[in-house]
Amino acid sequence: MMKNSSSEQKDENLTTKGMDRRAFLQKTTMAAGATIGLSLANSFHFISASAASSSSMMNASGSKPDLVFPVISDIHIHNTSNKTLEKFIVTLEQLNKVAPKQDAFVVVGDLTDYGYSSEYDKFMSAFNVQKQWGTVSMFAIGNHDYWNGLSTADAQKRFLDKTGMESIYYHKIMKGYHFIVLGTEDGKTEGTFSVEQISWLSEQLKIANADDPKKPIFVFHHQPIKGTVYGSEWGFNQNRDVFYDTLKEYPQVISFSGHTHYPLDDPRIIHQKDFTSIGTSTGAYLWLDAGRIQGEVPEGADILNQALIVEVYNNKVLIKRRDIHHNDWTGEPFEISYPANKQNFKYTEARDTKPPFFTKEAMLSINNEMTTASALAIMFNQAKDDLLVHDYKVAAKNAETGEVAKQFLAFSEFYKDPVPNPLTLKIEGLQANTAYQIEVHALDAYGNVCKTPLKALGKTKAAENISI
Repeated sequence: MMKNSSSEQKDENLTTKGMDRRAFLQKTTMAAGATIGLSLANSFHFISASAASSSSMMNASGSKPDLVFPVISDIHIHNTSNKTLEKFIVTLEQLNKVAPKQDAFVVVGDLTDYGYSSEYDKFMSAFNVQKQWGTVSMFAIGNHDYWNGLSTADAQKRFLDKTGMESIYYHKIMKGYHFIVLGTEDGKTEGTFSVEQISWLSEQLKIANADDPKKPIFVFHHQPIKGTVYGSEWGFNQNRDVFYDTLKEYPQVISFSGHTHYPLDDPRIIHQKDFTSIGTSTGAYLWLDAGRIQGEVPEGADILNQALIVEVYNNKVLIKRRDIHHNDWTGEPFEISYPANKQNFKYTEARDTKPPFFTKEAMLSINNEMTTASALAIMFNQAKDDLLVHDYKVAAKNAETGEVAKQFLAFSEFYKDPVPNPLTLKIEGLQANTAYQIEVHALDAYGNVCKTPLKALGKTKAAENISI
């Protein structure tokens, strides 16, 4: 997915690595945020973003799945650079190790960066070398795959010729399970799904449901449906409601979408209401929600490389999240029970009402080495949450007047492996030689705010006198 890079904010190199008590005290001014004087031994460490070990690939009951298939998207193979190609090869190699018996392999759009022949050739050459024998390939076309200067029809023809797909949208049945692959119909960033294609989708869903209403139906489309998964604000408006209402009749549907480049680590990457939706992240570069000081494309964004592995059993579907860049799993697998029942959906928008919290040992301090006449640098222990601490709301109040001088949101940097703890942030645009009361509130992925913030008192340095 291509977004306007002019909105990107440059992130300062503020990440600090774990340190012992002595180093921490030497670098900072200790302040309130919890009980001062409590031991800091072992309180600062890196939070592992990988909550599940490789052993989680084994089903607890020991039963083998009926069907296994990886799902990836947004590879963005480039004409002149091989960086994303190299990441793609690593992805294929790693997925072959953790899923050695794949029935299908699905790519949900943006195979290429510009839809050039050379990009398709790179993609297919790498894929064919690693493809497992007997695995069925299913590729969807994305908006980037149209960006080659060709007419829409010719861009689609190139996609079909190069990938061997039978059509822009098609329906396959594997081991009794239905796969419906849709295709955005032009190069518009938000995506285009015509009434004609949605009508075709409706007919295919009827066929799949008549075949066996108790089984999942897998649907794939590059752009997400607005109002569903994390990042779906980048989804399509045209015919959105018609598309959604078509799927709404079938709670057994699992809809996979790419396009956003939003990471799998956020629990909102899966969404259940009338059916199940899930985002597929990216193999190219990270993109995040706007409004945080790190920017939508934070420092190190091109490291991200993630994939899903889907295991289908007779009474459930497990969706496992893989950090390719970290060679490990991230989070617990999503488990969807069948036959599907909306009343039993657990990945709903109302799933999390518990706010995050700072432990009693958590501390907020001022980093004197990074403090200037116009900025304070703060360092604090990360908060905890039952799912994910997503943001921090930071406020700097003039200690004398109580007026809020600066306020902003910052990511917890949950997208990093490992997640930095303590986290260091810089508060800029302050007055020289002025004392400020700093408050830090933690917010989780669902917007719940901690009840008790961390607090500290800090003072900017005096302005330097410049003699002429």
